[in-house]
Amino acid sequence: MQVQICYAGMDKISLLDLQVAPDVTVLQVIEQSGIIEIHPEIEVSVLKVGVFGKLKTLDAKLHAGDRIEIYRPLIADPMEARRRRAKKQAQNQ
Repeated sequence: MQVQICYAGMDKISLLDLQVAPDVTVLQVIEQSGIIEIHPEIEVSVLKVGVFGKLKTLDAKLHAGDRIEIYRPLIADPMEARRRRAKKQAQNQ
């Protein structure tokens, strides 16, 4: 079956299409894909993964056409960033 794996690093984005056996897990696809060699900063045991935007565990089974997304940690807290933007906008008025 065909699946896709993607990761957006700080300086490089990878989107890989793979043919894998049925009943494969998220972790198995990550290991088979070679994406860790392309992006050595990936620590699968720490980073979160998802399929089409929904968080999944590493032992989740995949279906044909699934896209595995490896998420990196946020650089900034979204709520704090929004507060800063609102404060800046208020100052500019």
